[in-house]
Amino acid sequence: MALEKELATYQAKLPELKQHEGKFVLIHGDQVVDTFSSYDDALKEGYKQFGLEPFLVKQILAIEPVFCFTRPIAPVRAS
Repeated sequence: MALEKELATYQAKLPELKQHEGKFVLIHGDQVVDTFSSYDDALKEGYKQFGLEPFLVKQILAIEPVFCFTRPIAPVRAS
């Protein structure tokens, strides 16, 4: 699965990252690179350091929001 290691790193480091709640974290493999005030800044730094290698930019949230859809969603079929 894409970004599996980065997501596991996020979960493992979340207790430490909670002090930066609301900011965006840049993770590459099992390394937390840094936190940023904006998504764009974190993304730019990710591309600068890692190019096209996989990296994760994620907002640090103590409680992840749950999204609920009230009706079935089906893929749009091309005609």
